[in-house]
Amino acid sequence: MPLPFLAADRTYEAAPDSALPHDDRDRWRRPYRPGPWRVAVAALCLMLASFVLFAAVLISLTGSPSSAGVVFAAALVIIAGSLRLLRMGVWVSGRGVRQTGFFLTRTTTWERVVAVRMLQQPVRWLGLPRTVQGQALILVRRDRGAQDLPPLLTTHTMDFVGRAAAFDRAADAVEAWAAENRRG
Repeated sequence: MPLPFLAADRTYEAAPDSALPHDDRDRWRRPYRPGPWRVAVAALCLMLASFVLFAAVLISLTGSPSSAGVVFAAALVIIAGSLRLLRMGVWVSGRGVRQTGFFLTRTTTWERVVAVRMLQQPVRWLGLPRTVQGQALILVRRDRGAQDLPPLLTTHTMDFVGRAAAFDRAADAVEAWAAENRRG
């Protein structure tokens, strides 16, 4: 596959107007980037997993295989947990909106969505029990009230703490997806 690039000795060949792979409306996508807190925690967990894997190799060379298997399994659990931490968040597609948590994933089709709106309310800080005043993006469904579901996005999650502009862009993107897909 030739890769076009600009060079001094030739002209730039524009790519034909074709659909890009990310233009698939039915593919689940996150309308924002993972925040620095989420990435930092996942990176630290993966670094811990590398040390645990190294310990599993040392135990397998010097100790019993069953002990090495237990330590290897612990490393796999740490790796799976850090990858799940990176997957957490809100995902949208032409079919609906998906809120992925660490243990639970909720998917709501656009036909069941009445409104997506921003509210000023107490929100949890970094997922801890402590609450602070912030903004939340709320999903209102036909079969449930807005208070029955947790907010889609808040200004104090691991993705948006200290990044108000990123929260506004993500909330606008989810609202745009809802407005576009609820009509059709």
